[in-house]
Amino acid sequence: MPTHEELTRERAHLANARAELARMRERTLALDIQGGDAVSSERLAETLWRRARSLEDDPTTALFFGRVDLDTDERWYIGRRHVTDDLGDPLVIDWRAPVSTTFYRASHTDPLGVRLRRRFGYDHGRITAMEDEHLLDETEPDATSQILATEIERPRVGPMRDIVATIQPEQDALVRVDATTTVCIQGAPGTGKTAVGLHRAAWLLYAFRERLSRSGVLVVGPNEAFLDHIGAVLPTLGEVEVKHTSIEALTASVPVRAAEPTEVARLKGDARMAQVLHRAVWSHLVPPSEAMVVPRGSRRWRVPAYDIAPLVDGLAARDVRYEAARQLLPQRLAHAVLVRMEALGEYPDDRVQDAVARSAPVKAYAGSIWPKVEPRALLHRLLSDADALAAAADGVLSADEQSRLLWQKPSRTAGSAKWTLADTWLLDELGDLLNRTPSLGHVVLDEAQDLSPMQLRAVGRRCSTGAATVLGDIAQGTTPWSTASWSETLAHLGKPEGVVSELRRGFRVPASVIEFAARLLPTAAPGLAAPESVRANPGLLDLVEVAADGNLVATAVAHVDRLRALEGSIGAIVPDARVAEVSAALSAAGIEHGTLGADHGDVDHQVDVVPATVAKGLEFDHVLVLEPAEVAEAEPDERTGLRRLYVVLTRAVSDLTVVHARPLPAPLAERPTDPPA
Repeated sequence: MPTHEELTRERAHLANARAELARMRERTLALDIQGGDAVSSERLAETLWRRARSLEDDPTTALFFGRVDLDTDERWYIGRRHVTDDLGDPLVIDWRAPVSTTFYRASHTDPLGVRLRRRFGYDHGRITAMEDEHLLDETEPDATSQILATEIERPRVGPMRDIVATIQPEQDALVRVDATTTVCIQGAPGTGKTAVGLHRAAWLLYAFRERLSRSGVLVVGPNEAFLDHIGAVLPTLGEVEVKHTSIEALTASVPVRAAEPTEVARLKGDARMAQVLHRAVWSHLVPPSEAMVVPRGSRRWRVPAYDIAPLVDGLAARDVRYEAARQLLPQRLAHAVLVRMEALGEYPDDRVQDAVARSAPVKAYAGSIWPKVEPRALLHRLLSDADALAAAADGVLSADEQSRLLWQKPSRTAGSAKWTLADTWLLDELGDLLNRTPSLGHVVLDEAQDLSPMQLRAVGRRCSTGAATVLGDIAQGTTPWSTASWSETLAHLGKPEGVVSELRRGFRVPASVIEFAARLLPTAAPGLAAPESVRANPGLLDLVEVAADGNLVATAVAHVDRLRALEGSIGAIVPDARVAEVSAALSAAGIEHGTLGADHGDVDHQVDVVPATVAKGLEFDHVLVLEPAEVAEAEPDERTGLRRLYVVLTRAVSDLTVVHARPLPAPLAERPTDPPA
């Protein structure tokens, strides 16, 4: 057990490390910016600004959270970022450094050269407790760390926080997978898959900084509320360059002004639509039937159609996009003219070829056989012209499917079309068929189980030359096109070689809550194993049934008011149709609260009203769920409804209160004789 003198020494080391971190930042800010030119100076200033941002210290957090003493007499403090003294000696080692692996993975059975592992407990940035594990002492049994348990269960108000102090061995192994490997993480609620994905992004930027800082890292989430929730994690780890976007914003090339039946959206998300669009684009090629005549000086150069056809076929057969090939065609045609010039004894050079390629006759001829295509105009024609759609979809989509795709009341022009969300996926595909989408170095994709094949293709284009971290839970799939297997998802993403791993140990959701929610799995996701909660605190589950003549919403408000006396965040998750009603009732009761929605996020209140369809990926210390039967019935089918309910019930970190007037869905009402496997 550490002594008081040791605690004093560790506090002194913390104070020294904070002072040195401040010195590092001040030195960065004091550097004189002298680039070779204005552009270089601006780039250097931006680089130094990012460096200064990464060195910002939050005195209310733990600068370091652990220490390892190795059997080589080396001692390392593990923290959020690297801190050195004025001689360059390390005072804190970045958690992403290779040596830090020992802190996360060492055990009594495999100590990895660690003699002692020390964990620090903090209160507002001040060390208040320490725990030691003597890993080489065979007489000391493995024990649960109270500091670790306290940190995992610590109440949370506001955005998601990092988990660098609590990363488990199986999580650390996934965080540090090589940058060239696409990894897919199947994780039950509370297993930390989202946190693992974000920390993986931070680790990749540390381990492969030069490559990924140029090519970029992108995090894709399901909605804006989710992005607000996770947005603070990477900056606290010193990474300010990672971009975030929702899956809807990723493909938002046109305003979404309409909705459509689910079966139509499902069809537009089908992978077969990629083949239809490919045909539609390349069908614009017109086989050359007339010779090209190019006047130059006193001569007219004639290239017959039978010589031009192989040039067109050769370009079409290359692995280039339609528009890129269209830009190449005038040069190919000009080269054919130069060949004829040389055959008659002329000696044209590259300047002559460029002039011929830019000439009006060549440009006009190229445009007649390889016309320009505009994505919105093409999609408008496909969805409004039965003959155009049939020509592209013959043998791919049935006549009935083609009929469903056609607009009932087509707009007169693409500019006046009322596009739907699913249309944006098709426009994104068309955009890539015309011009290759630039690839990033790495994409982290969360809630991937909910994406259609066409959405997955859109994400895959953004990392075609990089890799991806795919996160999700098949049991939480709530869209009509949610995936049935991760191999299917990886194939649509363009990463069939991706490695699938599973996280089953739950650190966020307490046992009483996860066991209650897991009753839904045999019906909602047959064959999927229930998660295992490893928390010592089982949490609380309170089922509140309201009498037929009682006031359901008033009862819920009363329980929210009761929960406010507890420390931590409160999420009142309600059927979407009841959001306004519950918000008004809370306001009438004088309870300040926020309302989370798809178009805006608000995670700065102790109490938030959360529409059931927005709850995915979020977490609250205390969760109140209103009328589970309504949550389930709002979905188009039973399986999707029970999966939505599974998501809603597993947002709690400490306790779950279920308020209902109607009978609970059958799987919840049937109490199992044995705990879920």
